[in-house]
This record gives sequence, structure tokens and C-alpha cells, in this order.
Amino acid sequence: MSTTIMPETQASTGRRVAVAPVTLWRVVCSEWIKLRSLRSTRITLLVSFVLMAGLGVLAAAIAAGGYSRLPAASRASFDAVNTTLTGYQFAQLAVGVLGVVVVSNEYSSGMIRATLAAVPRRLPVLWAKAGVFAVVTLVVMTAASLIAFAGGMAVLSSHHLQVSLTAPGAARAVLGAGLYLAVVGLLGVGLGALLRKTAGAIAAVVGLLLFLPLLSSLLGSWFKAHISPYLFSNAGAALLRVHQQAGSLSPWTGFAVMCGYAVAALAAAALVLRRRDA
Repeated sequence: MSTTIMPETQASTGRRVAVAPVTLWRVVCSEWIKLRSLRSTRITLLVSFVLMAGLGVLAAAIAAGGYSRLPAASRASFDAVNTTLTGYQFAQLAVGVLGVVVVSNEYSSGMIRATLAAVPRRLPVLWAKAGVFAVVTLVVMTAASLIAFAGGMAVLSSHHLQVSLTAPGAARAVLGAGLYLAVVGLLGVGLGALLRKTAGAIAAVVGLLLFLPLLSSLLGSWFKAHISPYLFSNAGAALLRVHQQAGSLSPWTGFAVMCGYAVAALAAAALVLRRRDA
């Protein structure tokens, strides 16, 4: 996949200078340079990492301290793995917002015009932004998830509540946290490219992650049973649980539904990018 701007061009000195074709790999490299050169990216990823790793250990400590006071039914359903992954609920906001900003900042600064002038076919820019951000988020947040799990289990071991990574469902939940947050990042990129306005796109991300799940709990039992499991964050959260809740989707079905939201956002963004001027 390549678009050749010019095989060669005439320099001001009269010498002919070869110009490399625009390929998807070169666009990816360009987006990687943009992403890692921004201080806000490093700070936000660090905040996400600390929220994921630190809050997981804190949640485990709180759970261990109050475990003896829990009723028997709550003890029987206690999910040690999901407890150590509590931080994902806060980290997802930082990741989603950063996904929006990765795209919307270029529109607000006007730099997107230079980017699209260099890549006239446009869509490789969107795919490169989404791919680079998803991979970075997956690596960083999977590492944070593993640290949260290890630290949390060390705390829970004082009450003999720890489980190993080889326990049924444990590895899927711990590694699934990284996958979940990577898809949240893709959703942010898609909505940022679709709406192009930072405030509006962030509001959409927060609405999907927090507002709709809270609203669904107020709309009655039918909505909660038939619609709520298919909401973005509710569907994806099934991947992070070892003990599945009644009425929730199965782990990989929920993850597939979650991915569907991100794909829809990116597809709509691609359509807008092709049809609307920067």
C-alpha cells in the first residue's frame, strides 16, 4: 500500500533529489514520533500506569482488612483477581481522554492540514494513529496490570486469599485488562477523529464509560437485564472477572461487543475523514 508523491524532484541547486514514496510503515513511524515527543502523552500514560498499578494494590489492602467482617455469601463470591484490577476503572478515563487528544490536538492546532498534505489518501493517517496508540497502551497497561496483580496478591496472601496467575480465568483477566484499555484508547481515537473537538469527544468517551452504565441502573429491571450487558464498559468488564455475574456476557463475547463499538467509531471517523475537509 503506497502512494508516490513524486519519484524525484528538482532541488533549488539544480540537482535532482529522490523523494521516497508514502507508505503505511512510514506513516506509522511518523505517528510514533509524534506520540512519544509530546510531554502530555508521557504524563498521561504515567498517570494511567500509576492508577492501574497503585489502586489495585490499595483495593487489595482494603479488601484484606475488611474480609473478616464480610458475610459468608460475600466471602464465597470474593474475586481476588478482579479486586487487584480495580484501578482499570480510573485508568480507562485517562486512556480514553488521551486517545481523543492524540487526534483532536492536531485539528485544534491546524497541524492536521500538513499531515494530510503529506498523506493525500488520508486513511493511512487514521489507521496509523489508532494502531500506534493501541500498541503503546496495550504494552504499558498490561505491565501495570501484572504489577497490580502481583502486588495485590502479596497483600492478600496475609489472609490466604491470594491466587496464582495459573488459576482458572486469572491470566485471562489480568492480560484482558491491557486489552480492555487498548480498546478504550481506540474508542478515544475514533471519537476524536469523528468529532474533531476535544471537549465534545471527551464528553462522548466519559458518557460511554461512566454515564450510560450509571443511567442503566436507574431505568428498570428490563433495561438492566437486556440492554445494560451490551453497553461498552459493561461488556468489556466481563473479560476482567474470574467469577461471572448473573446476566453478564461471557468474557470473550463481551470483549467482542466492546470491540464493535471501537470499530464503529473508527469506521465513522474514516468516512468523515474521506468526505470532510480538514
